[in-house]
Amino acid sequence: MKQLVKHIVAGAMLGSALVSTSVMAEQKIAVVDVQGIFQAMPQAAEIQNAIQVEFKDRIEEVNQLQRDGQFFAERLQRDAATMSAQEKKELEQKMLAVREELAEKAQPLKQNIQRRSNEEQNKLFSLIKQAIDSVAAKQGYDIVLNATATPFVKEQYDMSEQVLEQVSKVN
Repeated sequence: MKQLVKHIVAGAMLGSALVSTSVMAEQKIAVVDVQGIFQAMPQAAEIQNAIQVEFKDRIEEVNQLQRDGQFFAERLQRDAATMSAQEKKELEQKMLAVREELAEKAQPLKQNIQRRSNEEQNKLFSLIKQAIDSVAAKQGYDIVLNATATPFVKEQYDMSEQVLEQVSKVN
């Protein structure tokens, strides 16, 4: 009786292993390099340019403040020996005022640029996701993995080019 139970259990395990192997063999798997697609997209460069144009005036203002601060610091270092105490004090106050204004404007600007950049990148990643879903459905893939998560994949399983073609068509 024990022998019969062992054979039944062994048979069931062997049968389930064969069934699971045949089911796994039927799955079609692909990989896609999402980050590579994002970097190769023409829309990514357009977004960077649009953000630079959007914040151009504020970026120039911060750059001018940096140049002013550097000018005052160089002048103080260069001419300190010939300046009166009053002139040094005025120049140091100008430098301090420039630093404070720079601190007030630079950090919020950086945060605003980062926020806008993230918003636009999320739109592009959504577009990439839609393209991946579309290409995977057309080609009958059951599983699509990110290429960065797979240590090695034959080129025949990489559908990055098809996805890039599809997202490049969309404007």
